[in-house]
Amino acid sequence: IVWFRQDLRLSDNPALQAAVQTGSPVVPLFILDEETPGIRPYGGAQRWWLNQSLGELSHAIEIKGNKLILRKGRADAVIAEISEQTDAGTVYWNRRYGPAEEKLDALIKEELKSNGIEARSFDGLLMHEPALARTKSGGFFRVYTPFWKSFVAHGDVRTPIPAPDTLPGVDSPPPSEELKDWALHPQNPDWTPTIAAEWCPGEDGARKALQSYVSTNLKHYDTARDFPGPNQTSRLSPHLRFGEISPHQCWHACHAPDANAGDRAREIWAKELVWREFSYHLLHNFPGLTKENFSAKFDAFPWQNDPQKLESWKRGRTGYPIVDAGMRQLWQTGWMHNRVRMIVGSFLVKHLLIDWREGEEWFWDTLVDGDPAANPSQWQWVAGSGADAAPYFRIFNPMLQSGKFDPQGQYIRRYVPEISQLPDKYLHAPWETPVEILRNAGVKLGETYPLPIVDHKVARAEALAALKLTKP
Repeated sequence: IVWFRQDLRLSDNPALQAAVQTGSPVVPLFILDEETPGIRPYGGAQRWWLNQSLGELSHAIEIKGNKLILRKGRADAVIAEISEQTDAGTVYWNRRYGPAEEKLDALIKEELKSNGIEARSFDGLLMHEPALARTKSGGFFRVYTPFWKSFVAHGDVRTPIPAPDTLPGVDSPPPSEELKDWALHPQNPDWTPTIAAEWCPGEDGARKALQSYVSTNLKHYDTARDFPGPNQTSRLSPHLRFGEISPHQCWHACHAPDANAGDRAREIWAKELVWREFSYHLLHNFPGLTKENFSAKFDAFPWQNDPQKLESWKRGRTGYPIVDAGMRQLWQTGWMHNRVRMIVGSFLVKHLLIDWREGEEWFWDTLVDGDPAANPSQWQWVAGSGADAAPYFRIFNPMLQSGKFDPQGQYIRRYVPEISQLPDKYLHAPWETPVEILRNAGVKLGETYPLPIVDHKVARAEALAALKLTKP
Protein backbone atom coordinates (compact mmCIF):
# COMPACT_ATOMS: atom_id res chain seq x y z
CA ILE A 1 0.00 0.00 0.00
CA VAL A 2 1.27 3.48 -0.88
CA TRP A 3 -0.58 6.08 1.18
CA PHE A 4 -0.65 9.41 -0.68
CA ARG A 5 -0.96 12.53 1.50
CA GLN A 6 0.89 15.80 0.75
CA ASP A 7 2.60 14.15 -2.22
CA LEU A 8 0.06 13.92 -5.04
CA ARG A 9 2.62 13.03 -7.71
CA LEU A 10 4.31 10.03 -9.30
CA SER A 11 7.74 11.53 -9.94
CA ASP A 12 10.20 12.14 -7.09
CA ASN A 13 8.00 10.18 -4.72
CA PRO A 14 10.28 8.14 -2.43
CA ALA A 15 7.47 6.09 -0.89
CA LEU A 16 6.13 5.13 -4.30
CA GLN A 17 9.59 4.29 -5.61
CA ALA A 18 10.31 2.03 -2.63
CA ALA A 19 7.03 0.21 -3.14
CA VAL A 20 7.63 -0.34 -6.85
CA GLN A 21 11.15 -1.60 -6.20
CA THR A 22 9.82 -4.47 -4.10
CA GLY A 23 8.35 -5.98 -7.26
CA SER A 24 5.06 -6.60 -5.49
CA PRO A 25 1.69 -5.25 -6.66
CA VAL A 26 0.95 -1.74 -5.41
CA VAL A 27 -2.29 -0.38 -3.94
CA PRO A 28 -2.29 3.46 -4.28
CA LEU A 29 -4.49 4.95 -1.55
CA PHE A 30 -5.70 8.43 -0.59
CA ILE A 31 -7.66 8.96 2.62
CA LEU A 32 -9.80 12.03 3.27
CA ASP A 33 -9.41 12.08 7.05
CA GLU A 34 -11.68 14.66 8.66
CA GLU A 35 -12.15 12.69 11.86
CA THR A 36 -8.76 12.22 13.52
CA PRO A 37 -8.46 14.78 16.36
CA GLY A 38 -6.00 17.55 15.60
CA ILE A 39 -5.88 16.98 11.83
CA ARG A 40 -6.87 20.33 10.39
CA PRO A 41 -9.65 20.07 7.78
CA TYR A 42 -8.90 21.54 4.37
CA GLY A 43 -10.07 25.10 3.78
CA GLY A 44 -12.65 25.80 1.10
CA ALA A 45 -10.19 26.80 -1.64
CA GLN A 46 -7.94 23.86 -0.76
CA ARG A 47 -10.89 21.47 -1.10
CA TRP A 48 -11.43 22.73 -4.65
CA TRP A 49 -7.74 22.24 -5.46
CA LEU A 50 -7.69 18.79 -3.85
CA ASN A 51 -10.63 17.73 -6.01
CA GLN A 52 -8.79 18.71 -9.20
CA SER A 53 -5.47 17.29 -8.05
CA LEU A 54 -6.89 13.91 -7.07
CA GLY A 55 -8.60 13.70 -10.44
CA GLU A 56 -5.27 14.32 -12.16
CA LEU A 57 -3.44 11.82 -9.94
CA SER A 58 -6.10 9.18 -10.53
CA HIS A 59 -5.76 9.62 -14.30
CA ALA A 60 -1.95 9.43 -14.12
CA ILE A 61 -2.14 6.21 -12.09
CA GLU A 62 -4.59 4.70 -14.58
CA ILE A 63 -2.15 5.40 -17.41
CA LYS A 64 0.46 3.44 -15.43
CA GLY A 65 -1.93 0.48 -15.23
CA ASN A 66 -3.35 0.88 -11.73
CA LYS A 67 -6.21 2.50 -9.80
CA LEU A 68 -6.20 5.12 -7.05
CA ILE A 69 -8.32 3.95 -4.11
CA LEU A 70 -10.25 6.74 -2.40
CA ARG A 71 -11.55 6.33 1.14
CA LYS A 72 -13.00 8.74 3.66
CA GLY A 73 -12.66 8.26 7.42
CA ARG A 74 -10.14 7.92 10.24
CA ALA A 75 -6.83 7.07 8.63
CA ASP A 76 -5.88 4.39 11.16
CA ALA A 77 -9.16 2.54 10.62
CA VAL A 78 -8.95 2.83 6.83
CA ILE A 79 -5.34 1.60 6.73
CA ALA A 80 -6.26 -1.40 8.87
CA GLU A 81 -9.24 -2.21 6.65
CA ILE A 82 -7.34 -1.90 3.34
CA SER A 83 -4.43 -3.90 4.75
CA GLU A 84 -6.79 -6.73 5.64
CA GLN A 85 -8.68 -6.58 2.34
CA THR A 86 -5.49 -6.76 0.27
CA ASP A 87 -3.41 -8.96 2.57
CA ALA A 88 -0.74 -6.24 2.36
CA GLY A 89 2.71 -6.93 3.76
CA THR A 90 3.94 -3.34 3.74
CA VAL A 91 2.56 0.21 3.93
CA TYR A 92 4.64 3.12 2.64
CA TRP A 93 4.13 6.87 2.99
CA ASN A 94 6.02 10.15 2.95
CA ARG A 95 6.27 11.91 6.28
CA ARG A 96 4.27 14.93 7.46
CA TYR A 97 5.34 17.13 10.36
CA GLY A 98 2.30 18.50 12.17
CA PRO A 99 1.91 17.28 15.76
CA ALA A 100 -1.34 15.41 15.11
CA GLU A 101 0.04 13.92 11.90
CA GLU A 102 3.20 12.67 13.59
CA LYS A 103 1.17 11.18 16.46
CA LEU A 104 -1.13 9.45 13.97
CA ASP A 105 1.77 8.02 11.98
CA ALA A 106 3.36 6.60 15.13
CA LEU A 107 0.05 5.01 16.12
CA ILE A 108 -0.46 3.43 12.70
CA LYS A 109 3.11 2.10 12.62
CA GLU A 110 2.59 0.46 15.99
CA GLU A 111 -0.75 -1.06 14.98
CA LEU A 112 0.64 -2.38 11.70
CA LYS A 113 3.67 -3.85 13.45
CA SER A 114 1.46 -5.68 15.94
CA ASN A 115 -0.31 -7.27 12.97
CA GLY A 116 2.93 -8.35 11.32
CA ILE A 117 2.83 -5.61 8.66
CA GLU A 118 5.87 -3.48 7.91
CA ALA A 119 5.42 0.33 7.83
CA ARG A 120 8.05 2.59 6.30
CA SER A 121 8.06 6.37 5.96
CA PHE A 122 10.21 8.59 3.73
CA ASP A 123 11.32 12.20 3.35
CA GLY A 124 9.31 13.34 0.34
CA LEU A 125 7.86 16.60 1.68
CA LEU A 126 11.03 18.50 2.62
CA MET A 127 14.61 18.63 1.39
CA HIS A 128 16.00 18.03 4.90
CA GLU A 129 14.29 16.58 7.95
CA PRO A 130 13.22 19.35 10.38
CA ALA A 131 14.37 17.38 13.42
CA LEU A 132 17.95 17.19 12.13
CA ALA A 133 18.62 20.94 12.08
CA ARG A 134 20.09 21.89 15.45
CA THR A 135 21.93 24.86 16.88
CA LYS A 136 25.33 24.42 18.52
CA SER A 137 23.60 24.19 21.89
CA GLY A 138 21.31 21.43 20.62
CA GLY A 139 18.15 23.51 20.37
CA PHE A 140 16.11 24.42 17.32
CA PHE A 141 16.56 27.50 15.16
CA ARG A 142 14.45 30.57 15.87
CA VAL A 143 16.14 32.83 13.30
CA TYR A 144 16.17 32.16 9.58
CA THR A 145 19.73 33.14 8.59
CA PRO A 146 21.46 30.60 10.89
CA PHE A 147 18.91 28.02 9.71
CA TRP A 148 19.82 28.77 6.08
CA LYS A 149 23.52 28.36 6.87
CA SER A 150 22.79 25.07 8.61
CA PHE A 151 20.73 23.94 5.62
CA VAL A 152 23.57 24.65 3.21
CA ALA A 153 26.08 22.95 5.52
CA HIS A 154 23.84 19.90 5.81
CA GLY A 155 24.79 18.79 2.33
CA ASP A 156 23.47 18.55 -1.18
CA VAL A 157 19.80 18.17 -1.96
CA ARG A 158 19.21 14.70 -3.33
CA THR A 159 18.53 14.27 -7.04
CA PRO A 160 14.83 13.91 -7.93
CA ILE A 161 13.56 10.40 -8.65
CA PRO A 162 11.90 9.63 -12.02
CA ALA A 163 8.32 8.40 -12.09
CA PRO A 164 7.95 4.62 -12.43
CA ASP A 165 7.38 3.32 -15.94
CA THR A 166 4.57 1.07 -14.77
CA LEU A 167 2.60 0.63 -11.58
CA PRO A 168 1.44 -2.99 -11.29
CA GLY A 169 -1.73 -3.41 -9.25
CA VAL A 170 -3.48 -6.21 -7.40
CA ASP A 171 -5.85 -8.54 -9.26
CA SER A 172 -8.84 -7.51 -7.13
CA PRO A 173 -8.50 -3.89 -5.95
CA PRO A 174 -10.40 -2.96 -2.78
CA PRO A 175 -13.57 -0.90 -3.21
CA SER A 176 -13.06 2.80 -3.83
CA GLU A 177 -15.33 5.73 -3.12
CA GLU A 178 -16.18 8.16 -5.91
CA LEU A 179 -14.42 11.53 -5.87
CA LYS A 180 -17.61 13.35 -6.82
CA ASP A 181 -19.36 11.98 -3.73
CA TRP A 182 -16.92 13.82 -1.49
CA ALA A 183 -18.42 17.13 -2.63
CA LEU A 184 -15.07 18.90 -2.56
CA HIS A 185 -16.22 21.20 -5.35
CA PRO A 186 -18.49 23.91 -3.91
CA GLN A 187 -22.12 24.10 -5.06
CA ASN A 188 -24.94 26.59 -4.52
CA PRO A 189 -23.11 28.78 -5.20
CA ASP A 190 -20.10 27.58 -7.14
CA TRP A 191 -17.63 30.39 -6.39
CA THR A 192 -14.69 28.77 -8.19
CA PRO A 193 -14.86 29.90 -11.88
CA THR A 194 -12.45 32.82 -11.41
CA ILE A 195 -10.12 30.61 -9.38
CA ALA A 196 -10.29 27.80 -11.94
CA ALA A 197 -9.31 30.24 -14.69
CA GLU A 198 -6.04 30.97 -12.86
CA TRP A 199 -4.69 27.48 -12.20
CA CYS A 200 -3.88 24.03 -13.59
CA PRO A 201 -3.81 21.72 -10.55
CA GLY A 202 -2.00 18.41 -10.80
CA GLU A 203 1.50 17.11 -11.39
CA ASP A 204 1.53 17.94 -15.09
CA GLY A 205 0.45 21.52 -14.42
CA ALA A 206 3.10 21.84 -11.70
CA ARG A 207 5.85 20.55 -13.96
CA LYS A 208 4.89 22.93 -16.77
CA ALA A 209 4.69 25.87 -14.36
CA LEU A 210 8.19 25.14 -13.02
CA GLN A 211 9.70 24.70 -16.49
CA SER A 212 8.10 27.90 -17.72
CA TYR A 213 9.26 29.88 -14.70
CA VAL A 214 12.92 28.86 -14.71
CA SER A 215 13.15 29.55 -18.45
CA THR A 216 11.50 32.98 -18.35
CA ASN A 217 10.95 34.89 -15.11
CA LEU A 218 13.43 33.36 -12.67
CA LYS A 219 16.05 35.74 -14.03
CA HIS A 220 13.97 38.69 -12.77
CA TYR A 221 13.26 37.30 -9.32
CA ASP A 222 15.86 39.27 -7.39
CA THR A 223 14.69 42.62 -8.80
CA ALA A 224 10.98 42.07 -9.52
CA ARG A 225 9.68 39.75 -6.80
CA ASP A 226 8.21 42.57 -4.67
CA PHE A 227 6.10 44.10 -7.46
CA PRO A 228 2.62 42.55 -7.66
CA GLY A 229 1.55 44.30 -10.87
CA PRO A 230 3.60 42.36 -13.42
CA ASN A 231 3.86 39.38 -10.99
CA GLN A 232 7.05 37.63 -11.93
CA THR A 233 6.97 35.15 -9.07
CA SER A 234 6.65 31.41 -9.73
CA ARG A 235 3.17 30.82 -8.20
CA LEU A 236 4.29 27.28 -7.42
CA SER A 237 3.12 27.46 -3.80
CA PRO A 238 -0.16 25.51 -4.23
CA HIS A 239 1.64 22.83 -6.24
CA LEU A 240 4.16 22.51 -3.40
CA ARG A 241 1.45 22.56 -0.75
CA PHE A 242 -0.23 19.50 -2.30
CA GLY A 243 3.03 17.86 -3.25
CA GLU A 244 2.34 17.87 -6.99
CA ILE A 245 5.95 18.87 -7.29
CA SER A 246 8.71 18.38 -4.74
CA PRO A 247 11.07 21.03 -3.33
CA HIS A 248 13.91 18.82 -4.61
CA GLN A 249 12.63 19.25 -8.17
CA CYS A 250 12.33 23.00 -7.69
CA TRP A 251 15.82 23.26 -6.17
CA HIS A 252 17.51 21.35 -8.98
CA ALA A 253 15.55 23.17 -11.70
CA CYS A 254 16.65 26.48 -10.19
CA HIS A 255 20.30 25.43 -10.13
CA ALA A 256 20.32 23.60 -13.48
CA PRO A 257 22.83 24.91 -16.06
CA ASP A 258 20.02 25.70 -18.50
CA ALA A 259 18.03 27.79 -16.00
CA ASN A 260 17.75 31.26 -17.46
CA ALA A 261 18.96 33.25 -14.44
CA GLY A 262 21.99 34.74 -12.76
CA ASP A 263 23.47 33.55 -9.49
CA ARG A 264 21.76 36.18 -7.34
CA ALA A 265 18.27 35.41 -8.66
CA ARG A 266 18.87 31.69 -8.18
CA GLU A 267 20.08 32.13 -4.62
CA ILE A 268 17.22 34.39 -3.52
CA TRP A 269 14.61 32.03 -4.99
CA ALA A 270 16.35 29.05 -3.37
CA LYS A 271 16.24 30.87 -0.04
CA GLU A 272 12.48 31.22 -0.42
CA LEU A 273 12.24 27.45 -0.83
CA VAL A 274 14.19 27.10 2.39
CA TRP A 275 11.82 29.53 4.17
CA ARG A 276 9.24 26.79 3.63
CA GLU A 277 11.62 24.34 5.30
CA PHE A 278 12.10 26.80 8.17
CA SER A 279 8.33 26.96 8.69
CA TYR A 280 8.16 23.18 9.04
CA HIS A 281 11.17 23.26 11.35
CA LEU A 282 9.22 25.65 13.58
CA LEU A 283 6.02 23.57 13.43
CA HIS A 284 7.89 20.39 14.31
CA ASN A 285 9.63 21.98 17.27
CA PHE A 286 6.77 24.24 18.40
CA PRO A 287 3.60 22.17 17.86
CA GLY A 288 1.30 24.99 19.02
CA LEU A 289 2.38 27.25 16.14
CA THR A 290 -1.11 27.50 14.61
CA LYS A 291 -2.82 28.78 17.75
CA GLU A 292 -0.20 29.82 20.30
CA ASN A 293 2.01 32.90 20.23
CA PHE A 294 5.58 31.80 19.62
CA SER A 295 6.60 34.80 21.73
CA ALA A 296 4.73 34.41 25.02
CA LYS A 297 4.71 38.15 25.70
CA PHE A 298 2.01 38.53 23.06
CA ASP A 299 -0.35 36.53 25.25
CA ALA A 300 -1.06 39.82 27.00
CA PHE A 301 -1.65 41.84 23.83
CA PRO A 302 -5.01 43.67 23.91
CA TRP A 303 -6.48 42.39 20.63
CA GLN A 304 -9.72 44.08 19.57
CA ASN A 305 -12.95 42.26 18.74
CA ASP A 306 -14.44 44.23 15.85
CA PRO A 307 -16.47 42.01 13.49
CA GLN A 308 -17.38 44.93 11.23
CA LYS A 309 -13.78 45.96 10.58
CA LEU A 310 -12.76 42.32 10.18
CA GLU A 311 -15.45 41.88 7.54
CA SER A 312 -14.35 45.05 5.73
CA TRP A 313 -10.83 43.65 5.63
CA LYS A 314 -11.99 40.26 4.35
CA ARG A 315 -14.04 41.80 1.56
CA GLY A 316 -11.46 44.36 0.44
CA ARG A 317 -13.49 47.37 1.64
CA THR A 318 -11.02 49.10 3.97
CA GLY A 319 -10.58 52.26 1.89
CA TYR A 320 -6.85 51.55 1.49
CA PRO A 321 -6.44 50.55 -2.19
CA ILE A 322 -3.39 48.26 -1.86
CA VAL A 323 -5.03 46.38 1.02
CA ASP A 324 -8.32 46.08 -0.84
CA ALA A 325 -6.59 44.94 -4.03
CA GLY A 326 -4.83 42.16 -2.14
CA MET A 327 -7.94 40.91 -0.39
CA ARG A 328 -9.90 40.93 -3.64
CA GLN A 329 -7.12 39.09 -5.46
CA LEU A 330 -7.32 36.47 -2.71
CA TRP A 331 -11.09 36.09 -3.08
CA GLN A 332 -11.03 36.01 -6.89
CA THR A 333 -7.97 33.81 -7.47
CA GLY A 334 -7.34 31.89 -4.23
CA TRP A 335 -3.87 33.40 -4.03
CA MET A 336 -2.12 36.65 -3.14
CA HIS A 337 1.27 38.10 -4.02
CA ASN A 338 3.69 37.70 -1.12
CA ARG A 339 4.54 41.40 -0.71
CA VAL A 340 0.83 42.17 -0.51
CA ARG A 341 0.32 39.36 2.01
CA MET A 342 2.69 41.22 4.31
CA ILE A 343 0.86 44.52 3.74
CA VAL A 344 -2.64 43.15 4.39
CA GLY A 345 -1.39 41.12 7.36
CA SER A 346 0.26 44.14 8.92
CA PHE A 347 -2.89 46.17 8.34
CA LEU A 348 -5.07 43.63 10.14
CA VAL A 349 -2.91 43.25 13.24
CA LYS A 350 -1.41 46.73 13.49
CA HIS A 351 -4.03 49.07 12.05
CA LEU A 352 -7.11 47.19 13.22
CA LEU A 353 -5.52 45.47 16.26
CA ILE A 354 -7.29 42.25 15.28
CA ASP A 355 -5.73 38.97 16.39
CA TRP A 356 -3.41 37.38 13.81
CA ARG A 357 -5.31 34.10 14.32
CA GLU A 358 -8.35 35.67 12.63
CA GLY A 359 -6.24 36.44 9.57
CA GLU A 360 -4.63 33.03 9.60
CA GLU A 361 -8.05 31.34 9.66
CA TRP A 362 -9.29 33.46 6.74
CA PHE A 363 -6.20 32.73 4.69
CA TRP A 364 -6.49 29.02 5.52
CA ASP A 365 -10.02 28.99 4.12
CA THR A 366 -9.43 31.12 1.03
CA LEU A 367 -5.87 30.29 -0.10
CA VAL A 368 -5.29 27.43 -2.52
CA ASP A 369 -1.78 27.25 -1.03
CA GLY A 370 -2.89 27.30 2.62
CA ASP A 371 0.03 25.42 4.13
CA PRO A 372 -0.05 23.85 7.63
CA ALA A 373 3.35 25.32 8.53
CA ALA A 374 3.89 28.35 6.29
CA ASN A 375 0.49 29.94 6.90
CA PRO A 376 0.73 30.26 10.71
CA SER A 377 4.47 30.92 10.76
CA GLN A 378 4.17 33.80 8.31
CA TRP A 379 1.18 35.27 10.13
CA GLN A 380 3.16 35.17 13.36
CA TRP A 381 6.08 36.74 11.51
CA VAL A 382 4.04 39.72 10.34
CA ALA A 383 2.31 40.06 13.73
CA GLY A 384 5.64 40.25 15.54
CA SER A 385 4.79 37.26 17.74
CA GLY A 386 6.71 34.63 15.78
CA ALA A 387 10.22 33.36 15.24
CA ASP A 388 12.57 35.75 13.43
CA ALA A 389 9.58 38.09 13.33
CA ALA A 390 9.29 41.59 11.99
CA PRO A 391 9.30 43.79 15.11
CA TYR A 392 5.77 44.81 16.08
CA PHE A 393 6.77 48.46 16.08
CA ARG A 394 7.65 48.19 12.38
CA ILE A 395 4.25 49.15 10.99
CA PHE A 396 3.78 49.13 7.22
CA ASN A 397 2.46 52.40 5.84
CA PRO A 398 -0.02 51.20 3.18
CA MET A 399 0.36 54.33 1.06
CA LEU A 400 4.16 54.17 1.01
CA GLN A 401 4.12 50.43 0.30
CA SER A 402 1.62 50.98 -2.47
CA GLY A 403 3.55 53.83 -4.05
CA LYS A 404 6.83 51.92 -3.88
CA PHE A 405 5.71 48.53 -5.15
CA ASP A 406 2.76 49.45 -7.39
CA PRO A 407 3.83 52.93 -8.55
CA GLN A 408 1.73 52.99 -11.73
CA GLY A 409 -1.19 51.29 -10.02
CA GLN A 410 -1.19 48.28 -12.33
CA TYR A 411 -2.16 45.95 -9.49
CA ILE A 412 -4.64 48.28 -7.83
CA ARG A 413 -6.44 49.07 -11.07
CA ARG A 414 -6.80 45.36 -11.83
CA TYR A 415 -8.55 44.54 -8.55
CA VAL A 416 -10.10 47.86 -7.51
CA PRO A 417 -11.59 49.02 -10.83
CA GLU A 418 -13.93 51.55 -9.24
CA ILE A 419 -10.98 53.90 -8.69
CA SER A 420 -9.06 52.98 -11.85
CA GLN A 421 -9.62 56.39 -13.46
CA LEU A 422 -7.80 58.25 -10.70
CA PRO A 423 -4.37 59.65 -11.65
CA ASP A 424 -1.37 57.75 -10.28
CA LYS A 425 -0.70 60.61 -7.88
CA TYR A 426 -3.96 60.01 -5.99
CA LEU A 427 -4.51 56.31 -6.57
CA HIS A 428 -2.74 55.24 -3.37
CA ALA A 429 -4.70 57.61 -1.08
CA PRO A 430 -8.04 58.51 -2.74
CA TRP A 431 -9.22 60.51 0.30
CA GLU A 432 -6.53 63.09 -0.44
CA THR A 433 -7.84 63.65 -3.97
CA PRO A 434 -9.39 67.06 -4.85
CA VAL A 435 -13.15 66.93 -5.34
CA GLU A 436 -12.97 67.87 -9.02
CA ILE A 437 -10.56 65.05 -9.82
CA LEU A 438 -12.73 62.59 -7.91
CA ARG A 439 -15.74 63.72 -9.90
CA ASN A 440 -13.92 63.38 -13.22
CA ALA A 441 -12.82 59.87 -12.25
CA GLY A 442 -16.36 58.84 -11.31
CA VAL A 443 -15.43 58.24 -7.68
CA LYS A 444 -17.76 59.06 -4.79
CA LEU A 445 -15.94 58.34 -1.57
CA GLY A 446 -18.20 56.62 0.89
CA GLU A 447 -20.44 55.43 -1.95
CA THR A 448 -18.58 53.94 -4.93
CA TYR A 449 -15.47 53.36 -2.83
CA PRO A 450 -15.21 53.44 0.98
CA LEU A 451 -13.48 56.03 3.06
CA PRO A 452 -10.63 54.61 5.19
CA ILE A 453 -12.04 52.58 8.08
CA VAL A 454 -9.17 53.85 10.28
CA ASP A 455 -6.78 56.78 10.12
CA HIS A 456 -3.22 55.59 9.53
CA LYS A 457 -1.55 57.96 12.00
CA VAL A 458 -4.10 57.30 14.73
CA ALA A 459 -3.96 53.53 14.17
CA ARG A 460 -0.18 53.53 14.30
CA ALA A 461 -0.17 55.41 17.61
CA GLU A 462 -2.74 53.02 19.07
CA ALA A 463 -0.74 50.00 17.94
CA LEU A 464 2.42 51.28 19.61
CA ALA A 465 0.48 52.04 22.78
CA ALA A 466 -0.97 48.51 22.78
CA LEU A 467 2.49 47.04 22.41
CA LYS A 468 3.54 48.64 25.70
CA LEU A 469 0.89 46.58 27.47
CA THR A 470 2.52 43.30 26.58
CA LYS A 471 4.76 41.60 29.12
CA PRO A 472 8.52 41.98 28.66
